Amino acid sequence: MSWKETYTSWINHPNLDPELRQNLDAIKGDEKQLEDSFYKTLEFGTGGMRGEIGAGTNRMNTYTIRKASEGFAEYIKQAGEEAINQGVVIAYDSRHKSPEFAMEAAKTLASHGIKTYVFEELRPTPELSFAVRELNAFGGIVITASHNPPEYNGYKVYGPDGGQLPPKEADELVGFVNAVENELTLAVQSEAELKEKGLIEMIGSAIDDAYNEKLKTILINPELASETGKDLKVVFTPLHGTANKPVRNALQSIGYENVTVIEEQELPDPNFSTVKSPNPEEPAAFEYAVRKGKEIDADILIATDPDADRLGIAVKDPSGEYALLTGNQTGALLLHYLLSQKKEKGVLPANGVVLKTIVTSEIGAQIARSFGLQVVDTLTGFKFIGEKIKQYEQTGEYTFQFGYEESYGYLIGDFARDKDAVQAAILAVEACAYYKKQGMTLYEALQQVFTKYGFYREGLKSLTLKGKEGSEQIQHILATFRNEPPTDIAGLNVSVVEDYTLSERQHIKAGKVEEITLPKSNVLKYILEDGSWFCLRPSGTEPKVKFYFGVVSEDEATSIAHLEAVQTAVMGEVERVLDKVKTV
Repeated sequence: MSWKETYTSWINHPNLDPELRQNLDAIKGDEKQLEDSFYKTLEFGTGGMRGEIGAGTNRMNTYTIRKASEGFAEYIKQAGEEAINQGVVIAYDSRHKSPEFAMEAAKTLASHGIKTYVFEELRPTPELSFAVRELNAFGGIVITASHNPPEYNGYKVYGPDGGQLPPKEADELVGFVNAVENELTLAVQSEAELKEKGLIEMIGSAIDDAYNEKLKTILINPELASETGKDLKVVFTPLHGTANKPVRNALQSIGYENVTVIEEQELPDPNFSTVKSPNPEEPAAFEYAVRKGKEIDADILIATDPDADRLGIAVKDPSGEYALLTGNQTGALLLHYLLSQKKEKGVLPANGVVLKTIVTSEIGAQIARSFGLQVVDTLTGFKFIGEKIKQYEQTGEYTFQFGYEESYGYLIGDFARDKDAVQAAILAVEACAYYKKQGMTLYEALQQVFTKYGFYREGLKSLTLKGKEGSEQIQHILATFRNEPPTDIAGLNVSVVEDYTLSERQHIKAGKVEEITLPKSNVLKYILEDGSWFCLRPSGTEPKVKFYFGVVSEDEATSIAHLEAVQTAVMGEVERVLDKVKTV
């Protein structure tokens, strides 16, 4: 069926949602926009789906939510009666239509007789992960588009362990979703009727309290709160998202009382009106926090993204300015604090393991190994870290200590199985209190880590290439680097090529090929002769191809210069590839 035929079936549908009909009427003269709304079905991938809100098969709306939920319902039903009775927990963030989409998902599942638990108001993604485990549910759904622009929303699915579905289960679910032929014909019972039957149950404070009690278990030095809790100055911004209450309640219950919340960014706002992007990776997201930090001479600034699974921190540098740490730097700082304090207290397990992704800095691996711990790399995406936690929990081979990825996601306590900015905020504040007691800032503590392990530096470049043409260009970039790999970058030979589609690690000089025992993924990684590396990976949620870089040197200045040289050389290669495409 052509996009015009699909559009016609929507506009002529007698019971089309009135708001979506208005949406279509508003763009009926704009053929390009109509085509983009209907030229494909919004893809439900291994991580769920994400897209712009609006009318059409390629948009987030009532009907695409029902289609995804119908597929999830069939997936649950084939698992059996126990799965149906265990049910699904549903949470949502502060975005446009998030409460409505959450209830639409609940009604679709409950109409199949599947028990659903819906949070009474917005909650963080990690609390949803915790709630799935706490309620012994069969799965979970979060309505969120993380830190995407305001016009986006999304739908993420979780399994019985509280983690995002691993590839095999996700592929099975995708099959059920794709089998739903016409989202417009899916009927659901009313919310009132389903609540009366007990199939939709609202949840809230009891889960909050249980989650908050678990948060206290990640503390290494809880006494620091009573010693420094009144003096330590924390500035916190939830960036208009879900973390406001959980972070404040947790810090207060622990004893850190001197927390200043950015008033302009405290309350939920689906337009994220004070920031260009509600992303704690972006320095601009800290503008209000830095201003307040300077005003009150804060020790640490913390920011969370809208669904509270990512945390950014800023700390005072020697000039008195606030430096925003990268995800890799925050990870190194938290990991070193955690392991050093556990070792000092004699509670570091001999079979401890640290989990990180293949594009995360190698400094974490160096830190973990220096404490005698194992390090396991996973593919990019926290679901793979969650999958490993479950595996080791079942086998007893390793005891999980810490998991993180460069994109500002951390997990300390495995009572949640997705990255948890609330946990990370608590540990960051405790680490700040610990080092302040030693007469140090977190910046100085990080410099000590670098001095001991090497000055690691990482970078990230992204190319946004939209539409059908952009998608083809992204595929061409990957194909060229795969089939005609560079032999040297910035004057350094490429020594190892890792191709995660072929599951091969090729050692160039030795002429040896090893198997990569990770799920197949369209990712390429190149390791240079000095240990520097770069990696190419298409984004799973946006029309982007991402380029990751990592170097290490004996001092900061050399690392900065080396990183710049590697980035410039690689992006120059990418430009040449794109120029060839344009001239064909």
